[in-house]
Amino acid sequence: MIATKLQSLLLIMILASCLSGCTPKETVKVGFLGGVSGRVADLGIAGRNGALLAVELRNQAGGLNGRTIELLVEDDQQDAEQAKAAVQRLIDQKVEAIVGPMTSMVAIATVPIVNQAQIIMMSPTVSTQELSNIDDYFFRVISSTAEFAHKSADYQASQQGIRRVAAAYDLRNASYCESWLKDYRKALAAHGGEVLLAEPYYSGDDVNFSALADRLLSVKPDAVLVIANSLDAAMLAQQVRKRDSHVHITTSEWAATERLSELGGSAVEGLTIPQFLDRESKNPNFLTFRQAYVDRFSMEPGFGGVTAFDAMNVVLTALAGKDNSQTLKQAILSQGLFVGVQSEIRFDKMGDGKRDTYMTTIHNGHFLRVH
Repeated sequence: MIATKLQSLLLIMILASCLSGCTPKETVKVGFLGGVSGRVADLGIAGRNGALLAVELRNQAGGLNGRTIELLVEDDQQDAEQAKAAVQRLIDQKVEAIVGPMTSMVAIATVPIVNQAQIIMMSPTVSTQELSNIDDYFFRVISSTAEFAHKSADYQASQQGIRRVAAAYDLRNASYCESWLKDYRKALAAHGGEVLLAEPYYSGDDVNFSALADRLLSVKPDAVLVIANSLDAAMLAQQVRKRDSHVHITTSEWAATERLSELGGSAVEGLTIPQFLDRESKNPNFLTFRQAYVDRFSMEPGFGGVTAFDAMNVVLTALAGKDNSQTLKQAILSQGLFVGVQSEIRFDKMGDGKRDTYMTTIHNGHFLRVH
């Protein structure tokens, strides 16, 4: 009887000890913000997948200093008001940082909220100049629009002899598109070129791409520039090609998802695009990442998957390495240089990133680096 009581008491003591000392460590919450629904969700879905893969691989390796990482995903629906509410929900759930958004329009709407909360927002793909050179809580792992617009104009002027350009751009992402167009005009002018016509439109199911193509070609340009998402770029390219089989077509890095070639078909063959992903890279880190992504999601990562993976790893690496006296912002800035799956990511003192960029073309349905 006494032995039984002693055994019971020992069991109670063991259970009590586990309750006080064996409690699982609290998870580390990180957020993802992107447009993962709707007609142009391909970029947001790739971003979500890249962020998720980074979290899953980190958890498989032991988590964040022994703590499991939990990813909270919010769909911004490519709408400013929906995005603001989504960011607030993530803040209310006490995330350590937010990876996203994927477009400049959403970033412009939500950066004031994260600044007030003093929570890092690490964008994989936002490049508007409107958010450059500001000491705030917005960070990005790519260069600004100036890098891509200048590379595009320089290549087209020097390698293709382009001087006369007609442009179409999407006002639903005005901050990005207007910034890109402004930088492109300046770079093209340095080569003696000119944007003869700039046609704004609002992306949606009711866009008359046929009429838009007519207006662009009416000025007899050397090239048609499309600053838009992959779906719109593909549809407009098809209408342009029906009318002119020789005019050059170019677009911005925003359109350079795998869906551009899938939807555009022969109309986008030969199209030139500046971007920050070399799909033919033999970098071992990139090849390992790509295989893991394809195995996990049964699709190519594209630039959105690559940069979201990088953005999440920047956040997790900084969280793991920071000391108790540092904020996450201080930890990222003090390290400054991070290794991405394809190139280094270098942050300046304002949190603006810089990475390698390339000129590419579409050949037989595939993106190939040309410069």
